[in-house]
Amino acid sequence: MDAEERMALVMRPPTEEVVTEGEMRGLLAAGSRPKHYIGLEVSGFLHLGSLISTGLKINDLVEAGADCTVFLADWHTAINDKLGRDMGGIAKVAEYYRSAFAAFCPGASVRVGSELYSRNPDYWAELVRFAGHMSLERTRRALTIMGRAEGDERTDLGQLLYPAMQAVDIHFLGVDIAHAGTDQRKIHMLVRDAFPKAGWKVPVALHHRLLPGLSGPRGGGAKMSKTSPGSGIFVHDTAEQVRGKIRGAWCEARAVDGNPLLGMCRDIILRDPAGGEPLLVERPSKFGGNASFSSYAELEEAFAAGRLHPADLKEAVAGRLAPMLGELSSRIRLGDEVRGIIGAGAPPR
Repeated sequence: MDAEERMALVMRPPTEEVVTEGEMRGLLAAGSRPKHYIGLEVSGFLHLGSLISTGLKINDLVEAGADCTVFLADWHTAINDKLGRDMGGIAKVAEYYRSAFAAFCPGASVRVGSELYSRNPDYWAELVRFAGHMSLERTRRALTIMGRAEGDERTDLGQLLYPAMQAVDIHFLGVDIAHAGTDQRKIHMLVRDAFPKAGWKVPVALHHRLLPGLSGPRGGGAKMSKTSPGSGIFVHDTAEQVRGKIRGAWCEARAVDGNPLLGMCRDIILRDPAGGEPLLVERPSKFGGNASFSSYAELEEAFAAGRLHPADLKEAVAGRLAPMLGELSSRIRLGDEVRGIIGAGAPPR
């Protein structure tokens, strides 16, 4: 595979941006196996965005020749006041995440934050040194990576460590490609600004799009959330639940922006520009008869023009996702203890 083919995989949906594309091309042209990383809190049940869309991007990078790591940020989960800050419970949820990513991204390795810290006694000293390169103002602005608003008065002192820890994780893992959803952009830009001051290798930043929540613009345009059961489709939802959630999702006729159904098609179902399995829409002849869409651009154009009704799009998407999730969830270890630890929104047994 040449560098351009590798780059095409990197840029494949759901990639939103690469900072910078020139640096990424240089990594790939060198013929080496660049080190990739994506860090995740282990705070809730996995859904279409946190496992499927994210995992598809990881799989692209594996195919492009990257050495990929899924970093389960257990300490960050506790710092962000998730799962009662109980490290024992967080460790059990991390094993659920490890099982899920091993099933969906078999070419990637999975590491847990506490393992990195215990094996690198210099980590905490380097954290203190690196924190000297971060202003308090810049650190506070970066707290949006935790899902918090700038100026949130509920922020405690421990949470101010979160951005610096995420940056030092990237250094200790020797990362060439720092990957995350677009909500993590601020920390990657901070890393690219501050690492030269510390004399550390500066990674390329890759950001993928976040799937819109099921309530779309009426819900403020929020993303799918692991801790908000009504916002998304979870990996362990039954076929009936998947269909019910999709039927109730916001999908206004002709509306493209913030449309969660179109987001699923763009970044999951019809993401392959070379032409994967088309999306089949089945409908009576009086409504135009069956239709098949081989590309997302074709689907979006038909929907925006009003040639595809929201109800028909919903049925087609549900028909593709329900069996895929059923097969995947059967390969993920999710026991009653983990269900109880995560709590609200627990999927059916």
